Order: sequence, then C-alpha cells, then structure tokens
Amino acid sequence: MAATARPRRSVLYMPGSNERALEKARTLPADGLILDLEDAVAPDAKPEARQRVCAAAAARGYYGGREVVIRVNGLDTAWGRDDILAAAKASPDAVLLPKVESGAMVTEFEGLLRHGGVPSHTALWFMIETPLGVLHAEEIARASPRAACVVMGTNDLTKELRARHTPDRAPVAPALGLCILAARAYGLAILDGVHNELNDEAGFAAACRQGLALGMDGKTLIHPKQIEPCNQIFAPSPEELDGARRIVAAFAEAEKAGRGVVVVDGRLVENLHVENARRLMALGEAIAALGNT
Repeated sequence: MAATARPRRSVLYMPGSNERALEKARTLPADGLILDLEDAVAPDAKPEARQRVCAAAAARGYYGGREVVIRVNGLDTAWGRDDILAAAKASPDAVLLPKVESGAMVTEFEGLLRHGGVPSHTALWFMIETPLGVLHAEEIARASPRAACVVMGTNDLTKELRARHTPDRAPVAPALGLCILAARAYGLAILDGVHNELNDEAGFAAACRQGLALGMDGKTLIHPKQIEPCNQIFAPSPEELDGARRIVAAFAEAEKAGRGVVVVDGRLVENLHVENARRLMALGEAIAALGNT
C-alpha cells in the first residue's frame, strides 16, 4: 500500500481508556486519529480500552473522513496478541505496531492480523523508536505489501540514544534522515514524532517546519491545540498551489507544441518539477475534500 495523496498533516494520539476523549475526537480537525492502547493506557485498563477502541473503529463513519488507526501493544507484551486480533476484526484504516525492529516482527504482526480476519483495506503502520529499528528501517519498510506509513517515536528514540531534547533536534536528525530514506524508497508515508512542550508555540511551529523541510508528510500530536498550526504548516500554501498549476499547464502546452524546454517564472521546469507539482495539487484537493483547516 504505497503512500497516496491522503492528507496526514496532523495525526492525534487519543487515549483508548478515555471515553470522553474518543467522543471529542469526532469534532477535531485532525487528518488522522491514533486510538491508543499502548502508552496512554494503564495496565489494568487495557482490556476495557481495547473493547472501547475497537467498537469506535468498527463503527463505519463514526469519525467522518478522518483516518482511524489503532495502536496496539507490542508483540512482547501480555496484551499485544489480543490487541492485534481484536483490531483486525474492527477493520480500521490501519493498525500501528510500536517498537518495530525487524522485518521478522512485521511478518509476525501481519500473520496475526490475517489470523484475526483483517480486511484488505487495513494497512500496516510501524513505529520506529529504537536504535535497532532505525538501523533496520529499510528492511522494515519493504517487509509487507500492506505497509503504508512509518511513525517516528522520537521520545523513546532520544531516551535509547541517551541524547537530549534540543530545539534543533540535531541528536535525532541522522535517525530521521535514515527513516525518511527508507520510507520514500518503498513509497511509504512518514510522520514526525511528537512535540512535548504544549505551551511552546514557537518551538512547535519550528519543529513542524523542520519536519516539512526534511520531507515528512505530517506530525503526530499529543494535544488538540497542536492540530490547527500543524495543518497550516504541512498544507501546500495558496502560492505553492498556484505555482504548481502554472507548472503543469505550461508543461502540457509545451508538450503539445513539441517543445522540450519549459521555463516558468524564470526557472527551467523538468519532469521532476511537474511530478511534484501534481503531487501538491492532489494533496491540496484531498485537504479541501476533508474540509479541515
């Protein structure tokens, strides 16, 4: 399942044990929701959270046009297998497995989903949040035809590296780059990790712009207040969309006239620029269809 123009600017984690939060998510302008059974749920609340999350995901249209993803517990936990089997029956848009470190883990994950009767439309998402996961990112990205998205777990990765959280995120930059390379090599989407400081609006915006510049499709979020600025930064601007339309139109006109060279706004335009322009246009249309900010 290669990456598509489906918007993933803002993907919000929602605690599976919080019924009010799951209900509120129906009104939030996030492109996607990760209904979380892992970190956000206490051990004694996990069975009840599983039932609640799977019921919400199974109710077709409950979250409107938002992409619905269930994050299960890891394969090495007491809850992982039951989570995966239940998520398969709920048939969300995707199931997210944490702390993926090898292609073999992907194969086991997919096998359990098939055993649970997962439908063909449910994709596999993977969290890369350990040094081993980063080193095996290419192997993970190509391990399944159902693979659709890589999610960076930068909090856990920073801890495992014994690094520091810095404004420029230099300590995790090499890992982000490797994972972006792996995702793009196999046509997958990739989402940046969370920003922990909820009152740091400038820092959050800077992190979003950095992720966009690196090639991320969007960012995972921990609070609804982060959605709107994230949506704005990761969406093509009106100026970008206008430029994209002019590039596509000029290239089409040149092809009809048999010209091999196209210049738009003083810049030479090649096929690669046309492909990117069409991608931006498709993304803009998909965002408009969602009706989100």
